[in-house]
Amino acid sequence: MKSYREYIWMNTKQRREYINITPQVEEIVRKSGVKEGLVLVNPMHITASCYINDDEPGLIQDFDHFLERMAPYDVKSYRHHQTGEDNGDAHLKRQLFGREVVVAITEGKLDFGPWEQIFYAEFDGKRKKRILVKVIGE
Repeated sequence: MKSYREYIWMNTKQRREYINITPQVEEIVRKSGVKEGLVLVNPMHITASCYINDDEPGLIQDFDHFLERMAPYDVKSYRHHQTGEDNGDAHLKRQLFGREVVVAITEGKLDFGPWEQIFYAEFDGKRKKRILVKVIGE
């Protein structure tokens, strides 16, 4: 079994951004040489998430609106803020969207359903962060 690891680096301009990273993941899978296997895509930070969904701007705005309603940024009562941080909302948003995604690789390509794409969701941006892409298989 082969194993290949590469990082995608992010440094968003905004506090919250949703970035389609499917092309980068596809390129890493291609470089790995794996034809049948799995790819794990995992943001290595507790205030970011990877998820799979449709790349439709209205839907992405809906996600952001939903997350902001569930865990608003400008809340002074987050206990986490007592530590000197101001990103309590980002930790909660990450829990709602989850940590990572795993995608099957078939015949050397991501084995997606219709419209599926891989996204990086940043909830506490404006600083350098990395995404682990780990490919395993034959």
